[in-house]
Amino acid sequence: MKKIFLYLFVGALAVSSCRKDDDIPAPEPEPELQVQNSYDDSAAVNFLKEHYFDERGNIKTFSETDSLDDDNTRLFDLEHTTLPSGVIYIIRDSVQPDPGKTIAETDSLKIMMNAMSYIASKASDGRIIFSAGFSLANTITEGGGVPIVDPLYYYIRSEKLNEFNELNETDFERDFFEIEGFREGLLNFKSFDLPDDANYNLQGIIIVPSRAAYGRDENIYGNVYRNRSFIFNFQLYNAYLGTP
Repeated sequence: MKKIFLYLFVGALAVSSCRKDDDIPAPEPEPELQVQNSYDDSAAVNFLKEHYFDERGNIKTFSETDSLDDDNTRLFDLEHTTLPSGVIYIIRDSVQPDPGKTIAETDSLKIMMNAMSYIASKASDGRIIFSAGFSLANTITEGGGVPIVDPLYYYIRSEKLNEFNELNETDFERDFFEIEGFREGLLNFKSFDLPDDANYNLQGIIIVPSRAAYGRDENIYGNVYRNRSFIFNFQLYNAYLGTP
């Protein structure tokens, strides 16, 4: 891979905690695409049934042995929207900006987030669940965190795309970098106007099935995210008018 790859993307991916390829569990035999899509949808529903928001909007798993979390509301029981693409999003009640900024797909964004990827697979009990999870990006810390600026999986600007293609003698389109379902879901939220050091109160969740992410297409990460669904738990700190 040429040096331009590092020049363009090391900074943007510095916050990512994605593991190396040899740290990723060996995949199961690849199912038919229709089966994979069905698995993704079933795993997403089960995820919603097994998790809840804590007081700061972080996603938590219900304990099987501790009753202290029994009074929390399942994500599945909160108002949630499923888009035709299979993307599911939940807007947390009472923690949204008022009036907030409407965002556009070419805007420059600052986002506090924890973004995970998973393989939808059949568990030993026959349930379809998200497994083999690892992080795409996590900027949230105990004391607050620092928002991500302009993640390329939301939108890559024409200048960077053209420079990458010219210097690497390629002709990739935006979908080589972007997660379409993430953008589709995020456009249903509004942005705050917060300084980078403001403490967080996460706005909600976006679940992107693999068919609305990288699926089985060629992409900037190679095969790392092949057939993987994504879950974004986030807060939009700010949005600015950006160049296409």
